[in-house]
Amino acid sequence: MNRQLLFLPGPVTVAQPVLDAAARPMMNHRSEAFAQILARIGEGLPPVFGTHGEVVLLGSSGTGALEAAVANLFSPGEQVLSCAVGAFGKRLAAIAQRYGCVVEPLETPLGEALDPDALAARLEADTKRRIAGVLLTHNETSTGVACDMAALAPVLRRHGAISIVDSVSGIAASEFRMDEWGYDAVATASQKGFAAPPGVAMAALSDRAWERCARATSPRFYFDFSKARDSSHLGEMPWTPPISIVYALDVALARYHAEGMENAFRRHAAFAGIVRDELTRLGFTLVSREGAHSPTVVAAYPPPGVEPKGLLKGLRENHGVVLAGGQGELAGKIVRFGTMGELGEDDIRGAIEAIALELRVISGVA
Repeated sequence: MNRQLLFLPGPVTVAQPVLDAAARPMMNHRSEAFAQILARIGEGLPPVFGTHGEVVLLGSSGTGALEAAVANLFSPGEQVLSCAVGAFGKRLAAIAQRYGCVVEPLETPLGEALDPDALAARLEADTKRRIAGVLLTHNETSTGVACDMAALAPVLRRHGAISIVDSVSGIAASEFRMDEWGYDAVATASQKGFAAPPGVAMAALSDRAWERCARATSPRFYFDFSKARDSSHLGEMPWTPPISIVYALDVALARYHAEGMENAFRRHAAFAGIVRDELTRLGFTLVSREGAHSPTVVAAYPPPGVEPKGLLKGLRENHGVVLAGGQGELAGKIVRFGTMGELGEDDIRGAIEAIALELRVISGVA
């Protein structure tokens, strides 16, 4: 198979040493050797979340960690405020509905980040404190939008509702200060900013979130945070883990810390800036508004007359460049260019040049 570079919102291009780690032989997942791997991961994750607390591991994608957060923190009938800024925020709301929560949407215009003033107005109107929880998206890959989590945090603290944050495509690629900002449950996964294969999800919980876990009555078994935490204290995961992905995550996390968090943040932001500038130069129109741009994915409408599906096909087949199409209401309308993974600036600029070539072919110039 010809080599392809993934410029996706996830999964991402993975470094060879990480792939090599995933190919190692299986081991007993209840062994001391595996416990040592989990311990290294357990030490490396909290600083990335900005927490001094534990980060639990689940054998799943990021959606599993978000479902677990809903199931562990809320009971059927509780009211939650959904602050979606795209398709994946709406997915989190759908999970809450499935678990019997009463979900109220707080609408945000397409391409904009959640407005702290709009959130404050709704929560201040909740004088009887009926809203038990707030569902938030740190980084929304369907629209290329990032929310200002530092600005939203004081609004939430004043109200007191428990918060669940989808940072699946935000953690590791941009700053998150969970303890300082006061968020309660934050979820991410291996196949995004950490640049590992998919299969391991991670969740960090505040002390009061752990207290709610003991009181919430929603059913859960496989996605029981308490079981995951108790098993971690034994150097295990509660169920048979994705051993190969744990191997890979161990190496990917070590590589991440060797680069340094601040360097990783700067790298993702710089790449996204290049992509936004170059796509705009080529006639694309960004979905995200100024002040709401994501560092991990750029979503854009192609120039007039260019169908996203054909452009994506040409990039993939003619250049080995794999971008994503739209999700939800943007399906078939946009392309999405991810900046995560084992990529360098030359890769980013090479993909831009491939886009320029394909546009010339489509226009009949080439």
